[in-house]
Amino acid sequence: MSESNYVYAAIGVLLTTVSLASGCDASSPEEQSAPAGAQPQPSSKTETQTDNTAEHDEAHAAKPRRIHLTPEQREQLPIRVTQAPAGSAEDTIQAPADVRFDADKVAEIGPRLASKVVAVKTDLGERVAVGDPLAVLDSVALGKAKARYLTTTAQYRNALAVYKRKQDLAEDKIISQAALDEARATYQSARASRRAIRAELKLYGLTADQIAAIDTTDGDAPLSRFTLRAPIAGTIQRRDAVIGQTVASNETPFQVVDASQMWVMIHVAENNAARMQPGLAVSLRVRSLPGRRFEGTTNWVSEALDADSRTLTVRAVVDNTDRRLSADMFGTATIQTEGSKDYALVPTDAVQTLDGDESAVFVPGSEPGAFRVVPVTLGHEGNGQVEIRDGLAAGDAVVTGGAFDLMSALTSGSRSAAHGH
Repeated sequence: MSESNYVYAAIGVLLTTVSLASGCDASSPEEQSAPAGAQPQPSSKTETQTDNTAEHDEAHAAKPRRIHLTPEQREQLPIRVTQAPAGSAEDTIQAPADVRFDADKVAEIGPRLASKVVAVKTDLGERVAVGDPLAVLDSVALGKAKARYLTTTAQYRNALAVYKRKQDLAEDKIISQAALDEARATYQSARASRRAIRAELKLYGLTADQIAAIDTTDGDAPLSRFTLRAPIAGTIQRRDAVIGQTVASNETPFQVVDASQMWVMIHVAENNAARMQPGLAVSLRVRSLPGRRFEGTTNWVSEALDADSRTLTVRAVVDNTDRRLSADMFGTATIQTEGSKDYALVPTDAVQTLDGDESAVFVPGSEPGAFRVVPVTLGHEGNGQVEIRDGLAAGDAVVTGGAFDLMSALTSGSRSAAHGH
């Protein structure tokens, strides 16, 4: 059976459900509660029936219009519920967009000198904090540099001690000024050599604390070993390292990404370029997540049009704390060019018409599968969206997909209930 046939079948079952829920009892309350043996009272068929019909219609008109779907119906009907974003339909621009990692939250990690991988401490998808180990590496060049540091440090300390002792002797006129000058020169040379090797170690990525720890390293521990650590908190997005692999100084075998927020690159048509600026509200919908909207704000506008597409690139930052957005997703961004209006915005096909001229939307009820009709007052319409001036507030949950199916079931079910009177 095709997908459309499934939908029609589901609507058919739903109509039966609505008809049964909306239908009236065959007998009136008085007849149901009349005592046994009581004689029916004569009545005028025309007047009494007309009065009962009017009262019954009035009672139906006052009833909240609701629909309750079974789990099977909910599964087959294309119902989508989202939160209505705030904005103004006449001041919105829609444009294609693609999702990228926030470059300020990405770290490419590798050694600063040729090294061999000794151990890998993390794997793809793992969460790491700042300073967590990623891999242990071994570098001959680093080992030689550390050895030079130990040698120059020892020479520096010895030269410093000699210089201080000769200062005391010179004050007591025990040695000549020439001897003191020689001791000073030796000390200054040793200090310069130590500073040079410390600078070299910092170039290799060692911190001041790590350099200071070289002196206290266990004599059996190889000076060539070092640990590659995460500079930011995030998730391991790339791991191109295995034990025994040689990694060059220009390679970055690890990538750590914090995807809690993403960049959205929006490609705005040239005729709307002048309306773009940082600080505009953005609502993103991506093809692979049709029921979701991601909210953000523009933070950069290019100063040049793309030569091929004649579009202006605008960047927005959107929240992605639930990690549903992925890099390289494509979608459509709606940019609010005037942020002072905060009407609820819904797709035009989310609005249905009741009784000929009453506009309404469906909102979810208190139970799963329950939906109710909410009359609304409409405002401006544009870019496939319409403002809700009254009846629905920005941020409220509303049916944005499948509203026509719910309305068809509601109206058909009402007709079926009326025919059963």
